[in-house]
Amino acid sequence: MAPPHDRGGVTIPAVSSDSQASEALPSRRRRTPRGGRHRGDESFLLPPGSPTLVLAVPGAARRTGAEIAAELARLVEIEHTGQPALVGHVAGDEASLPAVLAALPRQDEVTAVVVPLTTGPDPALEAAIGAAIAAAPVRAVAAEPLGPHPLIAEALHDRLADAGLARADRIRMMTMVTAATGVIVATPGGATAVRQAEVTSVLLASRLASPVFTGSLTDDATLRAMADQLRASGAASVALAPHLIGIEPEAGRIPAAAAAVGAAYAAPLGAHPALARLAALRYVEALSSALAG
Repeated sequence: MAPPHDRGGVTIPAVSSDSQASEALPSRRRRTPRGGRHRGDESFLLPPGSPTLVLAVPGAARRTGAEIAAELARLVEIEHTGQPALVGHVAGDEASLPAVLAALPRQDEVTAVVVPLTTGPDPALEAAIGAAIAAAPVRAVAAEPLGPHPLIAEALHDRLADAGLARADRIRMMTMVTAATGVIVATPGGATAVRQAEVTSVLLASRLASPVFTGSLTDDATLRAMADQLRASGAASVALAPHLIGIEPEAGRIPAAAAAVGAAYAAPLGAHPALARLAALRYVEALSSALAG
C-alpha cells in the first residue's frame, strides 16, 4: 500500500493497484435525466485518491485555447468524474504539461492519466505527451484521442445547428430539410486523420440525411473538388463543419478554407459537453488498461 498524500490540505489515502485495483476503477453512474439534447449522459464516479485527469492541449497556452480547455476541464469534473481535472499545454512555459505532471504528489501507483485534447490522431501532440510522461517524476499514462466517436458527430451536428446550417432536432425515419444540403467535414492532419474523420462523417450524414464529404482543412484544392461534386450532385448550398476543438493551430484557417469553396461554416466544437464526456471515457479506458496490466 502506498503512503497517503496531501491534496489541498486534506490527506487522501493512495490506492494500491495490487491490492485495491477494483476500488481504483471508476464506477459508472447514470445522471438524473434532464431536458435537452444531452439528457441521460453517462458519467463516472471516481474514488478518492484516483489518478489525476490531465487534458493535454496542443501548442502553447493562448487566451482562446486556455479558456476552452479550462471549460472542458470544468465540465469533466462537475459532470462526469467528481474529481479535479487539470490542463497542461505541450509547448511554452505557461501551464505546461511537464510542469503540471511535476507538481503532482509522488506515489508508486499511476498518478495521472493524460488525455490528448484532439479529435483525431496528432503525431506531434502524441510525441510531446510521450516525452512529457517519460520525463515526469510521477507515473503517468497516455489515453487515446477523443475521436473518432459517435459523440463527435453529435457535437458537429449541434455546431451546424447553432450556425443555422442544420436542423437542431432529429426525427427518426424521416428525411430532414436542412439549410445546407451538402456538408464537408474539414479536419486538421493528413490522410490518417481524414480516414478516421470519415467515420464521424458517415454518422453525421445519417443524422442530417444529407451527403457529407471529408477532407483536410489544409488542402484547399481537395475541399474545392468536394464542394464542386456536392453541387454537381444537386446540393444547393454547402457548409463546412470544422472537425476540431478550436485550440489547434489550424483553427485559424477555417474562414479562408470556407471562402475557398464558397461555403458557410460552423464554429469549432469548443467546450461542447460531448467532448467532456469523451475525455472522461478515454480516462476510464486508459486507467482500466493500466491497472489490468
